[in-house]
Amino acid sequence: MVKLRSVTKSFSGSSPAVEDLTFHLRKGEFAFLTGPSGAGKTTVLKLIHMLHRPTSGEVRVSRYSSHRMKRRDLPELRRRVGYIFQDFRLLENLTAEQNVAFALEVTGIPRSKIGPRVQKLLSQVGLAARAGALPRELSGGEQQRVAVARALANDPLVLLADEPTGNLDERATTGVFSLFQRINASGTSVLMATHDAELIRKHRDLRVIELEQGRMVFDSLPVSTS
Repeated sequence: MVKLRSVTKSFSGSSPAVEDLTFHLRKGEFAFLTGPSGAGKTTVLKLIHMLHRPTSGEVRVSRYSSHRMKRRDLPELRRRVGYIFQDFRLLENLTAEQNVAFALEVTGIPRSKIGPRVQKLLSQVGLAARAGALPRELSGGEQQRVAVARALANDPLVLLADEPTGNLDERATTGVFSLFQRINASGTSVLMATHDAELIRKHRDLRVIELEQGRMVFDSLPVSTS
């Protein structure tokens, strides 16, 4: 599903953000990507989403390869890879349903299909009753759920989440993480970047990939496959 092979990413004038990184996220797998601030977690997610290209090595997502990726292929790739940002990145002047609809409109989905799809997505994340609310009228947990619905708009194969619970309280964290588990149970692969050691401790059955200064220092496969 997602493969990184000897991937290094360097930015001008700095040490590599990611160095010689190799791992495989399998179809239907849920994995934590962890490590301290500056370890390279966000860079890894952006490499998978092909917002960055590796300096060396290869990133593969399904049939797409960073070696052969053309600009014209990026929209299709990004329909297959959902991305959830830590700071939500909702459009403040649009309602919850309009934020989700926008993600469908930019991909050319027929307008007649957008409304039903948006309602289904908001129901899936438990926000059907808040469809008409603006972001400022929603709690942090609710805003994150809108961001999740938006990321799921195009039925992605892989869901990338960058510190999705970092700004949430314990109750909201539990709710959002349960949502990720349900999404994963439906067959979507999930890679969740987090520094929340307590959350990882509570879910010992899930794979943990740990980074430090851009290098992998630990990789644990789920108990069920060991």
